[in-house]
Amino acid sequence: MTAFGSVFMPEMAAARFNGTSWSPAEIVSGERIELHPGAHVLQYASTCFEGLKAFKHADGSVKIFRMDRNVARLAQSTELLGMPAIDKPAVTQMILDIVGRFASQVPEPPGSMYIRPSHIGTEAAIGKAAASTATSLLYVMLSPVGDYFAGNDKTLRLLLDDEGMRCAPHMGTVKCGGNYASALLAIQRAKATVQADQVLFCPGGDVQETGAANFLLIDGNEVITKALDQSFLHGVTRDSILTLARDMGFDVQERELSVDELLERATKPGCEAALSGTAAVLAPVGTLLYNGHEYSVGDGLAGKTTKRFRQALNDIQWGRAEDTHGWLTAVEVKA
Repeated sequence: MTAFGSVFMPEMAAARFNGTSWSPAEIVSGERIELHPGAHVLQYASTCFEGLKAFKHADGSVKIFRMDRNVARLAQSTELLGMPAIDKPAVTQMILDIVGRFASQVPEPPGSMYIRPSHIGTEAAIGKAAASTATSLLYVMLSPVGDYFAGNDKTLRLLLDDEGMRCAPHMGTVKCGGNYASALLAIQRAKATVQADQVLFCPGGDVQETGAANFLLIDGNEVITKALDQSFLHGVTRDSILTLARDMGFDVQERELSVDELLERATKPGCEAALSGTAAVLAPVGTLLYNGHEYSVGDGLAGKTTKRFRQALNDIQWGRAEDTHGWLTAVEVKA
């Protein structure tokens, strides 16, 4: 089986900032990019990215989900990293153009086309450890993907870490490779020592996020997740799920959640927990590991509310339900 996100379209959209202005976007080979070994991105990690999806509907049309939010977040990450500001309308058009070019390759449901815009610093200047890159490259590549769950609802095992943190607190809202890299060692150790799938970072007992997804606790009619601040990533899927939950009449609480409250609630019958992200939408959590003990979330199986939320969002994405929030953008198919 091909690993999720490991197949790419042969071309991508790209534009360069020369220190003064952005070049017109071009469709170029998606096989490689050329960089000087001293490029700012390689030396000082000036890079950020986004992840969003395009979906094929029953009528043959292709729609991109919440592109405006992802482009806005890319602009925010760019600003917080001190990189050359992006032109949001131009980036939006780049996404539309490259997806339109490969619209015929967008998989049928339950598949989709994963879209990865990336912005990297290209200036060759190893003396700029304390200065921003003057030049940069922005490119948009595509990866056709299948169903993340592939027919099963296997629940995840999460190790609660109340000492470490996923990333520097002031960098949490930046979607950059460094934030993912800083969590990898903790995740690898958790997998090797307690067979955990992910680490749920809870610095000082404050439940935040895992290495690659936001966390939600579902207790009856209550949906509880950390309130937005600069310490963690503001997920587009998280926002979408919470919006749909409110539409369904759930009591959505964005607030502090302690490890103690989490463990007290999670072990109750009927309680559910899930991780939200672009790839899986909602991944059910069945076990929490803390201080050498295992705690089953509810009955340890994928919960009915988690499935309901995931199905509701998928139905909008694939055009099976009305898009009442205006989340879908139509793609013009390119010849």
